[in-house]
Amino acid sequence: MKILMVLTSHDEMGDTGHKTGFWLEEFAAPYYVFQDAGAEVTLASPKGGQPPVDPNSTQPDAMTDDTRRFEADEQAKAQLANTVRLGDVDADDFDAVFYPGGHGPLWDLTDNADSLRLIEAFIANDKPVAAVCHAPTVLLNARDETGAPLVRGREVTGFSNSEEAAVGLTDVVPHLLEDALKSKGAHYVRSEHDFAPFQVRDGLLVTGQNPASSAPAAKLLLKVLETL
Repeated sequence: MKILMVLTSHDEMGDTGHKTGFWLEEFAAPYYVFQDAGAEVTLASPKGGQPPVDPNSTQPDAMTDDTRRFEADEQAKAQLANTVRLGDVDADDFDAVFYPGGHGPLWDLTDNADSLRLIEAFIANDKPVAAVCHAPTVLLNARDETGAPLVRGREVTGFSNSEEAAVGLTDVVPHLLEDALKSKGAHYVRSEHDFAPFQVRDGLLVTGQNPASSAPAAKLLLKVLETL
């Protein structure tokens, strides 16, 4: 079982002067779900090399058992420091793809041609695509075999408008993910409470709403792989 994980290379939070990147827990939790299931995990990013981690996700109040496991895992840290350049990745080499979130993907993975090529190839070849928190932005401009938006008529989730408001970034992000998914014809679904775990599958698409959904979304992806 070979799983590709695609991380952002973007580290600027708009023009605020603050740093962003990928959210550490949203990488570490799925990474270990996959590793512990015996999967071979490959890491990629648009620029290759070390992807930027959102500094807020390394603060004590954001740390989890999985992030602490990662901090003590020299092999995993070395792998993260040497991600493959996304343009060099072939969908034929993998069984599934998982996109961790963080705010970075809103800027560099929404319109990324290499990412869109991969997503459309995975779907065309009946392979699942998963994304969590802000990462479902990668689905916005993907198309199905008819040329229609991939998310049209599908149940998907992602970081909600109210969660974005809660972190004070409504006016900073390039788009509100909930609104953007709805604008593409998606049937957006979410948990009753902000920041509660929530994940959904619709066919080959698996999406998680927020950081707490990252491990459950990864486990759901594995269940999808078992059915294929």
